[in-house]
Amino acid sequence: MERLWFITNPKSGSSDASKAEAIEAACHERGLRFVGRTDFPDHKLPTPAELDRAGADTVMLFAGDGTINAAVCALADWDGGILILPGGTMNMLAKVLHGDADPAAIVEAAHDRERRVALPYVEAGKHRALVGLIVGPAASWYRAREQVREGRLGKLLPAIRAAWRRTFGRGVRLTGAPGFPPRVQAAYVYAQDDHLEVAAVDARDFRAIAELGWNWVTGDWLAARAVTEIRADEVRIAERRPVLALFDGEPESLDPGTQVSVGRTREQFVSTREDKA
Repeated sequence: MERLWFITNPKSGSSDASKAEAIEAACHERGLRFVGRTDFPDHKLPTPAELDRAGADTVMLFAGDGTINAAVCALADWDGGILILPGGTMNMLAKVLHGDADPAAIVEAAHDRERRVALPYVEAGKHRALVGLIVGPAASWYRAREQVREGRLGKLLPAIRAAWRRTFGRGVRLTGAPGFPPRVQAAYVYAQDDHLEVAAVDARDFRAIAELGWNWVTGDWLAARAVTEIRADEVRIAERRPVLALFDGEPESLDPGTQVSVGRTREQFVSTREDKA
């Protein structure tokens, strides 16, 4: 790891400009060279060809899960390494790869002993989720979360009202997971090495809906997991119409019958955890 292309998202949970500058300073202290930078989404993500022309050997990502997902999908066939730093709200991938280390410590450890690993992901059609997939009417709470992130508090109440109505609706139905409830407000799906873990969120009363909504508005959507957890090799969307889904927090629409299964990346993620095989 010597020649870096830096990708950041100033609007992510904790990746502001001053922290990005501190990371750059830590890299310069180690003698690392920057060959490019992208401030996403204001600028397009680099292509593998652009990275190769610049001579980059590592893409360093300081952003939230959604930006990381977009970059990883765009660079799925690139031969270089991907170093993920904690720059979002939850930082789940950074914790998997580096534990609770801060960005400067991660850069130092990665430079001293670079080791690349593969990661499992949830795959549904052309979409991937490295952290997790949320599908169902409760996923509409993401609109309220975005109003908070953008500081548009005048639009927050209408977004909450719309999400509330949808959450009390018919729910979503999945097949392929034995014991999965008939209809739930949301299913949270995440990948293990060879299977899916599926959590059914069934919030019907006022208190449960309020708690679910608050978790998502504040960004901690993983805390919405509840009630029923099931292991499955794959599941399918058993609805007659497209359903809203969040891939690492970013919205997409899934068609009826879409298969949800486990995939695995190439060994391109730089890991500094001693216990990460």
